[in-house]
Amino acid sequence: MKNIFHKQTNSELIERINKLQEKDHAQWGKMNTYQMLKHCTLSEELFQGKKKYKRLFIGRLFGSTALKGIVRNEKQMKKNQPTHPAFKITGTGDFENEKAKWINLLNNYTNFENSPLTHPFFGEMTYDEIGIFVYKHTDHHLRQFNR
Repeated sequence: MKNIFHKQTNSELIERINKLQEKDHAQWGKMNTYQMLKHCTLSEELFQGKKKYKRLFIGRLFGSTALKGIVRNEKQMKKNQPTHPAFKITGTGDFENEKAKWINLLNNYTNFENSPLTHPFFGEMTYDEIGIFVYKHTDHHLRQFNR
């Protein structure tokens, strides 16, 4: 199964990110390219321990079941999945700066040491669950913009 910690997989994702252009249009969802980039950088900061968020009550009820549904097979993440309120991005910003920030954060996975992690929705995540989820989340948003 693809995993962000695999060097080749990480490099392939970064190549796809480098193809993103500000004018790209989403195939689904409400985000523009900048908003998607910002959403993903916030997610990477969470996984890498740079930001922390309070557990959501609904996550305590359904989080571990949802996580298992995502990481147990190679199926792509479904379109239009709900997201934590802190990851809902509005407005605009510096597209190129956010893209570079995301790439830098993905490069940090070569020295990842933030496991186990308590995710605000999914709860405690193992190293392998983090690796698979981060890959699938990144792939999901790149496919959203046809990359």
